[in-house]
Amino acid sequence: MLGFILRRLLATIPVLLIVAVLVFLMLRLTPGDPAAILAGDAASSEQIAEIRASLGLDRPLPVQFAIWIGNLARGELGQSYFYKMQVTQLIGQRLEPTMALATLTIFFAVVVSIPLGVLAAWRFGGWFDRALMGFSVLGFSVPVFVLAYILIWIVSLQLGWFPVQGYRRLADGFFPFLHHLILPALTLSVIYIALIARVTRASVLEALGEDYVRTARAKGLPEIRVLVRHALANAAVPIATVIGIGIAILIGGVVVTESVYAIPGLGRLTVDAVLARDFPTIQGVILFFSFIYVLVNLVIDLSYVFLDPRIRY
Repeated sequence: MLGFILRRLLATIPVLLIVAVLVFLMLRLTPGDPAAILAGDAASSEQIAEIRASLGLDRPLPVQFAIWIGNLARGELGQSYFYKMQVTQLIGQRLEPTMALATLTIFFAVVVSIPLGVLAAWRFGGWFDRALMGFSVLGFSVPVFVLAYILIWIVSLQLGWFPVQGYRRLADGFFPFLHHLILPALTLSVIYIALIARVTRASVLEALGEDYVRTARAKGLPEIRVLVRHALANAAVPIATVIGIGIAILIGGVVVTESVYAIPGLGRLTVDAVLARDFPTIQGVILFFSFIYVLVNLVIDLSYVFLDPRIRY
């Protein structure tokens, strides 16, 4: 077990290194000059050249990459061109809103989608099953930003239940914190609910056709116990897998959702950094997201050992 964990942790190093190389090259090879953006429209070519030299952008790409990797090995992500502060400090300031939004989204998605998927499998072919399949298709089809504006118009502007935009930190009080976070989390959780519910339905439906389920029913066990203890428990591995895969969707959705709801998190920071061509900030945030994604998948892999005893052997 310990050896497996160490191997997986070591495997994250080449993955993050490949991500670092790709991000570095894509940012440098795409059109746009950070020095020109920082200098402004009225700047002369000499002023732009001075800014490029001060930022080290006039050096060859291999030299820039070697300097950045060297700083990264020391735990430094560099200094933001636009914010004039360390990228690690920027990430630390923006981490709470993003983590709070992601955690609440996952909570909503798991609590809602798994019971819906189990119930749809139990009532296979009925109206509820067809309704869930229709909702899944709709959830995948509607973009996050479109759903966000629809919910803002209905829930915030028409009903006045939640604020339109903004964020309150946990230190300001739990209920104001939750009040500002519920609507963005509901917006982001729709596609996640559609994904998990569809996979849960398929996995539980397959398990319900197995011999051990028919044996449990023949013994006279209550239907709820058959569904939870025998069907859902044996379908847990694919459900856990799709939860891990959904983290990638969640990371992408955070960027859009935070921009729509004006939440000062890592997603909003990424958008602002891209618009300002802030190379260190973009590289640091993407690497952080990549590390979180790899770490979550490691946890999912380790959960297989506890969800299915056969994997231990």
